Amino acid sequence: MSTSSSQHFQKLVDAGRPVGEVIALNSFLVAVKGLQPVSSHSLIVFEDGSHGFTRDILPEQVMVLRLDTSQLKIGTLAVVQDENLSAKVGKDFIGRVVSVNGEPLDGKGAIAADANWPVFNPAPPIYERELLSTQLETGITLIDALFPIVRGQRLALLGDSKSGKTTLATQIAINQRSTDQVVVYVLIAKRRSDVDMLLTRLSDAGVMEKSIVVVSTIFESLVASYLAPYVGCALAEYLWQKLGQDVVVVYDDLTAHAQAYREISLLLGTSPGRDSYPGDIFHAHSSLLERAGKLKTNHHSLTAIPVVLTEGGDISTYLPTNIMSITDGQWILDMGVFRSGHRPALNTGLSVTRVGGVGQNSRQKDQNAVVLKLLGEYKKAQEFARFGAEMSADSQQVLQKGRQLDKLFSQIPGETYSVMAQQMMLDIILAPDSGPNLNIVNLKKAVAVAAAAVKTESNYQQQLASLKTGTAPAAAQTSGAGA
Repeated sequence: MSTSSSQHFQKLVDAGRPVGEVIALNSFLVAVKGLQPVSSHSLIVFEDGSHGFTRDILPEQVMVLRLDTSQLKIGTLAVVQDENLSAKVGKDFIGRVVSVNGEPLDGKGAIAADANWPVFNPAPPIYERELLSTQLETGITLIDALFPIVRGQRLALLGDSKSGKTTLATQIAINQRSTDQVVVYVLIAKRRSDVDMLLTRLSDAGVMEKSIVVVSTIFESLVASYLAPYVGCALAEYLWQKLGQDVVVVYDDLTAHAQAYREISLLLGTSPGRDSYPGDIFHAHSSLLERAGKLKTNHHSLTAIPVVLTEGGDISTYLPTNIMSITDGQWILDMGVFRSGHRPALNTGLSVTRVGGVGQNSRQKDQNAVVLKLLGEYKKAQEFARFGAEMSADSQQVLQKGRQLDKLFSQIPGETYSVMAQQMMLDIILAPDSGPNLNIVNLKKAVAVAAAAVKTESNYQQQLASLKTGTAPAAAQTSGAGA
């Protein structure tokens, strides 16, 4: 133990802080006798300078989860340093990759923290919140048009393994490069290859300088995986509440977090409940996700996007239903849609947004209603078409427009469109006079320039008219840049 650590420990003891003695060890679990009085989630410092925080407070002992990996011995003394576990936060964390302990992982040097922020900070009460109103642009037409998210909303992203959950979350993060929002991306119990892939995508897209990436890997302690989302939320809350910054937090993924919490709880002897999860697993996630919202004091928002893993497309299991009951809607990715080649593989029948529509303008709302109805009719028409039945002109038109919407809604990673561009493309496809020869690929190429030129409603109609006449292959090749 260093001299400074010894002096710090002694100062806490001399100040009359509660002191205890280590009586049992099991990897990261430490049983300490004494330490009374103490509250849950209090920061503990051991005699050797390592740290931990209280988890369970029992009559004869206190269970502490260690934050360090150094060896600890029976008989080591422990003292309460703070009643709340806190994380280092600050504006200098933007653009950096950090561990759960706040240490830099990108080789760019130390990070100067502005303050410490409670890791388990309570959610703002209702009277401090403001109604949500501003759409969060994802750049993905299918989402922005049909299942939008507003700033301050909590919207879950569910799907099977390899169905494109991380890719979709990354696309949303990348689209914020042209907005005033900061993205906090939390990786929970990931493989090193997954971490490297995400960082490469964010860097190549030029959004890393507006992002904070909090990393916990499968090779680290379960405690790090358990704390990761709360630390990410603490970093976001400081920017949101103290610096007046709109923030988007992606928790990738809360299934891994729940599994780490379940293992910790079982090792601590907590009585297992459904699926062996501890009884407070709902509270663990609700207390995290309810920290999102919009404040009356500064009119800024914190948006939460929790990623949840499903098995075999079953969204009715314990954990997914828990998360869906906490959030304000969900995007559900479907492996059947994924195998058909659509990206993102969103299930339009199961996905829903409960408050996202408040951020849409009247044109978007009108388009939303028409498109959802058309997609329902399109599925029915496809069933009839499989039998080779003779179809009416109306049914043939539904098939035609449905196929065009399929092409419009299919976007590869990195392909994004502004909300204005999305509205223009939908208006063209939904127009009664749009024919089967409408080239969606060329329309996507041409729309960026037309959308950028829109300033007024009359101007919108002019640009829409010119876009309609310029969607033939020859005209489109010379009129637009990639979206």
